[in-house]
Amino acid sequence: MTGSSSNDRESDGSKQDWLDNRLPVRRFLSAQFRHFPMPRSANMLWTVGAMLSAVLVLMLLSGLVLAMNYTPTAAGAFASIEAIERRVPSGWLMRSMHMAGASLFLGALYLHLFRGLYYGSYKKPRELVWLLGLLLLVMTMITAFTGYVLPWGQMSYWGADIAGKALASIPVIGSFAERVFLYGDQPGDGTLHHLFVLHFTLAFAIVAVVGLHVASVHVAGSGNPSGVEPDRKGRLPFSPYFTIRDAFGVAVFAIVLAAVMFLFPDLVTEAANYRPANPLRTPTNIEPEWYFLPFYGMLQAIPFKFGGLVASVGAVAVLFFAPWLDTSPVRSAQQRPLIRLSMILLVVSFVALGLAGKHHMEGGWLIIGRCATVFYFFHFLVVLPLVSRRENAALEDAS
Repeated sequence: MTGSSSNDRESDGSKQDWLDNRLPVRRFLSAQFRHFPMPRSANMLWTVGAMLSAVLVLMLLSGLVLAMNYTPTAAGAFASIEAIERRVPSGWLMRSMHMAGASLFLGALYLHLFRGLYYGSYKKPRELVWLLGLLLLVMTMITAFTGYVLPWGQMSYWGADIAGKALASIPVIGSFAERVFLYGDQPGDGTLHHLFVLHFTLAFAIVAVVGLHVASVHVAGSGNPSGVEPDRKGRLPFSPYFTIRDAFGVAVFAIVLAAVMFLFPDLVTEAANYRPANPLRTPTNIEPEWYFLPFYGMLQAIPFKFGGLVASVGAVAVLFFAPWLDTSPVRSAQQRPLIRLSMILLVVSFVALGLAGKHHMEGGWLIIGRCATVFYFFHFLVVLPLVSRRENAALEDAS
C-alpha cells in the first residue's frame, strides 16, 4: 500500500517534481541561491560577480564558434581569422564579442579584486574564497595572453617573442623554459598549437574553479562593506532583493559591451595586429593589452630583465599572502584610515605603472614607474603588517 501511494503521488505530480525527487537540483538552487543570506549593506560592487559570470558564458559560446573555424598554424592562423570575419556567418560579431568581452572581463576582475582588498574579503573565514579568486585571476591572465597570440598578427608574434625572451632571463633553466614555451627557437607552428590547446583547456578549467569559488562563498558567507559580520536582522535573502540588483548590473555591463563592440572597437583592437606576423619587421611600439600594462611597466622598471620578471610575477604572487600579511580582525578599510589612504595610493600606483608601461619608461615615466613599483610592494609587505600589528596591540590593551 505504501509503495502504491508513493507511485500515485509521483504520477499526480509534475515532471519537475519527478526529477527533483531523484536529482534535487531545484531544491539545491533554492537553498543555495534563492534563500542564501546576503548582508543588507552590500553595495553595487557586489554585483560584479554576476557580471563576470554572465560574460564568462558569453566568452565560452563565442570561443567555441571561433575555435571551430581556427587553424593553429603559422601559415593558416591569420588567414583563418580573416575568413572568420569575412566568410563565417556572424563571424565578425563572434570575434568582436570575444575580444571586447575579454577586455571587459579583465577590467571587471580587477574591480572585483579591489573590492576584496578594500573590504577585507580575504580574512578569516574567507581565505579559501580569496585564494580561489586569485587562482581564477592567474588562469584568466594566462588565457588572455594565449588568446592574444592566436590571431598571429604583428603584435601577437612579437608579444610571444618578448614573453619567450623574458623566460630566457631565468637563471639556469631560462633557455629550456623559452624552448618549452615557444616549442623551438622562435615563435612558430609549435607555439601556436600548444597555446591554442592551453587557451581552449583553460577556458573550461576556469568554469570548474568558478564553481569552487562560488561554493566556498556559500560555505563561508558573503562579506559586507561594514566589515562586521551581520546578525540575522542584518541579512536579506538573495532573491528577490539581490537578483534584481545583479540583473541591473548585468544589463549595464551588456550596454557597455555593446558600446565598445559597435561604437569604440579601437579600444580593444590594435591596427598592427591586422597585419600578418612578420619575423623580419619589428613594430615600432610593442606593448601588450591595457590589462597587462601595469605588469609590463614593472618588467621595464627594473634595470635587468630577470628582476623585472620577478617583480611582475611577484605583483600577483604577493596577493596570495594577503590573509597572513594582514592579521588584524578589523576588516573594512572604511574603519582603517591608514589602510584606506594606502589603498588609494595603491590604485594610483597601479594606474601609473600602466601609463609608464605604455610610454615605455621614457623620460620621467621611468622614475614614476620605479616609484609606483616600490609603493605597490610597500603596501603589502610593510603597510599591511605594521598597521595590523598596531591594531592587534590596541585591541589587546582594550581587552
